[in-house]
Amino acid sequence: MARSRTTARLTALLLVLAPVAIFLLSFLVGRYPVPPLTVIRVIAAQLLPVTPDWPAVVGSVLLDVRLPRVVAAMLVGGGLAMSGACYQGVFRNPLVSPFTLGVSAGAGFGAAIAILLFQQRYAVQLCAFAFGLAAVGLCFCMGRMYRAGSTLVLVLAGVIVGSLFTALLSLLKYVADPNSKLPVIEFWLLGSLSSVSMADIAAVAAVAVPSAAILLLLRWRITLLAMGDEQARILGVEAGRLRAVVVLLATLIAASTVAISGIIGWVGLVIPHFARILVGPDFRRLLPATLSLGACYLLVIDDIARSVTAAEIPLGILTALVGAPAFMLLLRRGSLGWA
Repeated sequence: MARSRTTARLTALLLVLAPVAIFLLSFLVGRYPVPPLTVIRVIAAQLLPVTPDWPAVVGSVLLDVRLPRVVAAMLVGGGLAMSGACYQGVFRNPLVSPFTLGVSAGAGFGAAIAILLFQQRYAVQLCAFAFGLAAVGLCFCMGRMYRAGSTLVLVLAGVIVGSLFTALLSLLKYVADPNSKLPVIEFWLLGSLSSVSMADIAAVAAVAVPSAAILLLLRWRITLLAMGDEQARILGVEAGRLRAVVVLLATLIAASTVAISGIIGWVGLVIPHFARILVGPDFRRLLPATLSLGACYLLVIDDIARSVTAAEIPLGILTALVGAPAFMLLLRRGSLGWA
């Protein structure tokens, strides 16, 4: 018992310190080298009265280029991972992800429309967010047509809605200008944080942070929901209403993060399983662990994407290259941590 408590405390400490360490180390990654002490002093200058004695270009690189990207990677990674954990708990299925109900397909379609019709980046983000929510709303409308097997119907509705928006997206790509519009659409769909700004982060945080905070407050109820509707009702939890609230909040997180990053897959599918292996299936510990691991994972992936080659590698490619073999290994070892 004492050993279990010690292990749990060490795991919790690691989950707290790892994001901080990777956050600081990420400022050292890039084509413009900056000494570690300079990085610490520049960051400290934002909180403490430190006299700046470094070149102006160093401050610009760290604060205007790397800081927004680092914060965005942690926000998107943590948000997608937490959203995926909630989806898996609600549907009691280890194979679902934040994109199961068509968020990615709807967001991709909305972004493609905005790229074809408008020139502003904010229009792309707004349309991606709106159509991502619309796709999930359409799934719920289809689910209300049936009374039995609501979770199964929602998953099947997600397949239908996702296929519909994917077909519409293919139609837009077919009519798009192959020299100007089509490459922009394809690059957005592959996922990237290259053009993110602090204004983008503020807009996403205004939606994602309150949603995540509410999910953290409801995490013990989500544990009951993952045990089954009947068990949840016995313990005084209205399963249907709670499921709708959790799916809504998780969808808000997923749609808002995808709006600034593009389609980044596998984060919301794989990371929750690693978190379950570390802390178990209880959502009181699972959601904070998933948030920490997701932020660390995507931040490391983004560091690799912007430093390995001269041309930046899209994040969606790297997360698939890493996530698919990792998930296959978990399946082979039977270590999904699903109990």
